[in-house]
Amino acid sequence: MAAAAAAAELERRVMSAVKASAARGDPPLLQAAEAARCARRASASGGLALAPALVANLCFAHNTGAMWKLLDQAMASRLVCPLHTLALLTQRVVPNRREQPEAFRLYLELLGRYAVVPVYPEGAEKKAILAQSLDEAMQLSQRYGLQQMDFGHAVTLFIFSLINILIDCILEDCGLPNISVGEHDNTYSRNMDSDANECSVDIGDEHREHLRRKNILLSIEIVERITANKMAQDRPEYFNNLLQRLHHMGALKSKNIVLANCMTDSLTNNIQKIISPGYQLGSSRLLGAFVSSHHCSSATCSSIFGPGKGSYWIQFDMFMEYTMDGRQLHAISSIEILTEISKTLQVLNRATWQETFQALWISALRLVQRGSDSPEGPFPRLDSRLSMLLAIIPLSITNILKEEADKLEGGMGSVIRGELLSSLQVLGQFRSLLLPPPATVHLANAAARKAALVLSNIKPGNDNMYNSSKDSSSIKAVGNMLHLIVEACIARKLIDTSAYFWPGYVVPVKDSSPVKESPWSTLIEGSPLMELKDALMITPASSVAELEKLYSFAVLGSAEEKLAVSKILCGASLLRGWNIQEHVVQMVLKLLSMFLPLHSGSDGRYIQHMPMLYELISGISSVEAVHVFSMYGLVPEVAAMLMPLCEIFGSLPPSNHRSCNLEEASVYSVFSCAFLSLLRLWKFLRPPVENALSRRGVSVWSALRLDFLLLLRNSSSALKTLSAVSATDIFLLDPSFQKPVYIDSFPKLRAWYLQNQACIASTLSTACNGTSVLHVANMMLKIICRKMPKGGGLSLNPESTSNSSMSSSPTVQEDICQWPHVPAWEVLEAVPFVLEAVLTACAHGKLSSRDLVTGLRELADFLPASLAAIVSYFSAEITRGIWKPVMLNGSDWPSPAATLPAVESEIKEVQ
Repeated sequence: MAAAAAAAELERRVMSAVKASAARGDPPLLQAAEAARCARRASASGGLALAPALVANLCFAHNTGAMWKLLDQAMASRLVCPLHTLALLTQRVVPNRREQPEAFRLYLELLGRYAVVPVYPEGAEKKAILAQSLDEAMQLSQRYGLQQMDFGHAVTLFIFSLINILIDCILEDCGLPNISVGEHDNTYSRNMDSDANECSVDIGDEHREHLRRKNILLSIEIVERITANKMAQDRPEYFNNLLQRLHHMGALKSKNIVLANCMTDSLTNNIQKIISPGYQLGSSRLLGAFVSSHHCSSATCSSIFGPGKGSYWIQFDMFMEYTMDGRQLHAISSIEILTEISKTLQVLNRATWQETFQALWISALRLVQRGSDSPEGPFPRLDSRLSMLLAIIPLSITNILKEEADKLEGGMGSVIRGELLSSLQVLGQFRSLLLPPPATVHLANAAARKAALVLSNIKPGNDNMYNSSKDSSSIKAVGNMLHLIVEACIARKLIDTSAYFWPGYVVPVKDSSPVKESPWSTLIEGSPLMELKDALMITPASSVAELEKLYSFAVLGSAEEKLAVSKILCGASLLRGWNIQEHVVQMVLKLLSMFLPLHSGSDGRYIQHMPMLYELISGISSVEAVHVFSMYGLVPEVAAMLMPLCEIFGSLPPSNHRSCNLEEASVYSVFSCAFLSLLRLWKFLRPPVENALSRRGVSVWSALRLDFLLLLRNSSSALKTLSAVSATDIFLLDPSFQKPVYIDSFPKLRAWYLQNQACIASTLSTACNGTSVLHVANMMLKIICRKMPKGGGLSLNPESTSNSSMSSSPTVQEDICQWPHVPAWEVLEAVPFVLEAVLTACAHGKLSSRDLVTGLRELADFLPASLAAIVSYFSAEITRGIWKPVMLNGSDWPSPAATLPAVESEIKEVQ
């Protein structure tokens, strides 16, 4: 009597706390936290006392949607044990499923979320308590005639009892005979029989009758998923009578129940596999049901999927490593590819979604750990690897959940979401993989601190894990890669903040030093942009609202503010703003599109916005930034935006006569940056073109043509996919930019492209017929060859061949050496003829190899875009093998031995 009175008093207190929290407008998660606090005050058992109190009020005095949401949040955050709560619900909901079909439906959804792939507590003491609770709730010892009930037997028999109960529900609700026989006769059958006779069900209510029929389908699907999992079954002999009962479900075909046939056949096959003589349950698949949980290292990652099954997921590792190859850029979004690989491997490996998601996380974590071993050179480093883990994978999981929710009827979409939650919880065991790289330690700690702040703000009262009077700026916590992953999932609404309540998720740090406030919060509050520019460049944005605030400066701000926006956006936010990276990428494209010539306009418009445009183009030209766009499948889209910019700025006269400075915005610098970035994207498909020459002639593969890149853009769905996952209207491109684009729209670019292809395919047999090109080439030759002896200068004669292009000319030193003041396209057109002349002069001893290299360097300083023509021309000439090698004679190229000590001392000073 005393125990019953104490339980009733606890139920009353819990409901009072829940009602008070709801009256304050708290969300279900905070209501569950208030209920847990109340249970801890009233009982030492805490969560074990809270579950009966919640279930007792839910069934059915307070059978409301809000209470079911509260219970779900309590289970997800582990304020109550999910298996214990399901056992208590089974006692109360199943016998009343006909008069309470809504409650039974919600109960089935909780079963699918927490019983298909259960997560077990750690520690022998907690497991013993859970085993005793399951035994008492389901009367397992009495039903199965066991004297002792350890944790492994309790979980196994509990899962089997659920399967037994659900199948009996299916048979009876379909009007089929219940043939529960044998020593393990299901006592719930008798309860359900009496319920069928005594309860009057309103059959005339069409909505509730439709819900009852859908509950049958959902019950079949959940049983099929539980039996397919094989993770909590260790007694195949229990399934013999169960299989006999399943044969009676063939009558469902005559009931015209949609989807029942295939699910019933699959369920029967699962049971037959379990009771077959060759069936063996891998002990490692029990995920700690029979052994204590130990923290896993990277060396034991594959054991989580069964003996020898780590290789089943090797495709994830191969794809991610291939994606990180800096020599390859990709025209198809990694999100789409990873989505299809995940669905395929999930079917081929006959795995649960929890196993599939877990394999994804582990493969990406290993990819990040290998980031420190990246080779030197222009290869993507840590930021791109973290983008794969914290942006690409969450977005691919978003696609999977959406597709599966569209395919499945009922509440199985929430079941898959629950398996995602379980995969994240299991990740906590892999401590060695969760160690953050040094560069991300502060970001991981910030993610953990965010959870700590949420817990500290739980109201009311001061008896939470933090002192509510404590200044929030001094709250700190230790984080790891799991905290970054959880935040990435919360940002995409894959999970909610109930993860903050996981046991051991928040590890507070006793440190009274205040935490520096984010500059983005200061910007949102109204601080001037220019005062925060430097801090914003190195601090990634964390929300779409912050990006929208930045976008307002790009549209309405001053010239200085617009320039600052470009630098900020292409800084840390693009490379390390993983939680909103898809929005940042789309905002970059939006800003670039603002400069594209939708309509004919004056050149002054482009000159006016040249500094901002230059910062944008140079910002997206880094190795890491290009690789980010590649992973999103936006290489063709970016190339299509760079082409009109090249066409425009290559046709404008230069800003000055000096050499181009890539640190300053000028016509030449903007053109060179856009042009070199375009060529880098163009070359991503194949090796250099000369390696792809056909054996039948000099024709090249169509895949290497620049217009093929535009065809990829016109047929690509990457931009649509990005718009779908970002769902931010403010950053959507104008529909005019989504129309097909062809190379004929850019005549200057097309002319250079054809000339470049001709230079690669064959030697320059004749000089150009255009006098303007000759004039430009001669001016460039004067600069390059100004150190030649008197009378040995070079010039181009339109009536002579390139091999006889050497002729006497006035002394170069006597002329005023000045680079040509012409548009960039005219310079690029003259470059091949200049290269032909200087190579010929060098071969005839008229020009030293050192002066040749010095002259080419000056040409590259004058117009950096000329590097593309130089590299392309020289690569083709070297392949043809018609030029003799240059000997290092010690005069033109002296030994560097004399300068090495000075260089070494400078290096030591830098170190």
